[in-house]
Amino acid sequence: MFSEAAILRTSFLAGWILLIPMLTHAADQTLEARRAELNRQLADEWEYTLRMQPELATHVGDNRYNDRLSDLSDKAIAEDLEHERRALRGFEAIDTTGFPEQEKLNQALMVRSLREGIEAAKFKNWEMPATQFGGIHLGYASLPFDTPFRDVKDYENYRARLLQIPRVLEQATGHMRDGLRDHLMPPKYLLEKVSVQAQEVADSALDESPFTNPLRKFPNSVSEADRKRLSEAIQGAVKDQVAPAYAKFAKFVRDDYAPHGRLDPGVWALPDGEARYRFAVRHQTTTDVTADQIHELGLKSVAEIEVEMMKIARAQGFSDLKSFNAHLKQDPNVHAKSGKQLLELYTKYRDQMYEKLPELFGRLPKNKLAVVPMESFRSADGVPADYSDGAGDGSRPGRINVNEYAPEKRLLLNVEAIAYHEGVPGHHLQFSITQELTSLPPFRRYNLDLNAFTEGWAFYSERLGKEVGFYQDPTSDYGRLQNEMWRAVRWVVDTGVHSKHWSRQQMVDFFHEHTAMDDQNIETEVHRYIAWPGQALSYKMGQRKILELRERAQTKLGKKFDIRGFHDAVLDQGPLPLDVLEEKISAWIGAQK
Repeated sequence: MFSEAAILRTSFLAGWILLIPMLTHAADQTLEARRAELNRQLADEWEYTLRMQPELATHVGDNRYNDRLSDLSDKAIAEDLEHERRALRGFEAIDTTGFPEQEKLNQALMVRSLREGIEAAKFKNWEMPATQFGGIHLGYASLPFDTPFRDVKDYENYRARLLQIPRVLEQATGHMRDGLRDHLMPPKYLLEKVSVQAQEVADSALDESPFTNPLRKFPNSVSEADRKRLSEAIQGAVKDQVAPAYAKFAKFVRDDYAPHGRLDPGVWALPDGEARYRFAVRHQTTTDVTADQIHELGLKSVAEIEVEMMKIARAQGFSDLKSFNAHLKQDPNVHAKSGKQLLELYTKYRDQMYEKLPELFGRLPKNKLAVVPMESFRSADGVPADYSDGAGDGSRPGRINVNEYAPEKRLLLNVEAIAYHEGVPGHHLQFSITQELTSLPPFRRYNLDLNAFTEGWAFYSERLGKEVGFYQDPTSDYGRLQNEMWRAVRWVVDTGVHSKHWSRQQMVDFFHEHTAMDDQNIETEVHRYIAWPGQALSYKMGQRKILELRERAQTKLGKKFDIRGFHDAVLDQGPLPLDVLEEKISAWIGAQK
């Protein structure tokens, strides 16, 4: 896979033999200088990233920039793109001949990341910063949940950030106006949801606003006098700056922006739409598989999973999946009764899986996992549950955010599978272990956008519950297969809407035809795929590769195969593109043999 160290070539003259030790020493110096240059550039690039993205710095536990928000201006974007070009030239210029394998990989992954970032810039995605699923208005409303509040300085930094929110929303509005000019517009009906979300934040009572959440519980280190002063200052910032900025943003979206939203849901309708989707597919899957190939794989996978689901349906007394799915949708016993019940179920599945982890892994994460309600301002358009990673230093636990919105409309079938996906052994275990790999440079621990690996691992983890004896309830096991079907359907509908010009209704109909998913979840999912092209493809693509590598390892190693060793090998270098993961596991298999 990697080239060996450069070999010194010597003259045939006998006298040159005496110079070999000196030449070797000089070559070693050159090698060390090149290695030092790579590490210097990696460190400089990470410092630049934290400085330019202070929210990311806070998220990873670096608190030097906690009083700042990102600069989203046109000038900053142009300068950042030029920085990426310079950085790419610098990393490409490093000769990695003779480097240790990990250092070669560091250089290769950084070059790959920079190239993709530069390529993505031609699509100007910053001109579409507002979606109902991950828009800028939601990101900043979640800011209090990532921010540390340990002392007076933390609260003062937080207030300084609040005062900058009008600026970042105004900058985003400017990009959206540019998007109007360039015909880069999200769908109209999704933008209408954005205006409602932003208005809800703006209209929140002061004591219920997400931005005043840190005032509801002060640490003991903050005195009563400081609590009063900080409360007044932060409430004033929310009332006089943040809420009006959100109201202005909501009005702009509602009156000036959403009415011009595109009418076709597929990204093909945007300028360079086909190229835009090809790039999204390649980026999200880290493969060269085409949209047409994925669509066909999805149809084939749907048919295969239906065979497995039919076995459970027959055991429950039903002759076909359609009637069993219809029964489940109407059965009150498999619908949630309350948000509290959902929280308790996710907690139960978290706790029982923790006990089984030593059977599956040699290395376990140190950071804790909390189960908490999802923020109300995003729950109406949110997934059933998602994960927020903790701080690398353990000061903030990872969180399963449970969606309590309209619980009576939510099926309980796949709660167990989602708990394993979002928590352990899924995202929490994977991200927490990655954060602890201090031998890796920070950009690999915190900042590589590799959904095919991260989501593929979490999806693979759902099956591990079955392997350790869970999913005892037949409906829960059916829910696990529903999750398998859910991800296969994603292959079909994501490529359907963005490549084959499907309508939104075709997407909904395909879900109804092949799953028992509730209407609330189907609507959320369909809207998510429309807003985030290609991301839904990553789950099954990654899971498929991990299963393929596991089967290969079991076949080649036979009795030597150790499931704990395999899982540790998959996770012990952090997220990787699927082609790199395959090379890595092939080398691991060779070492085990």
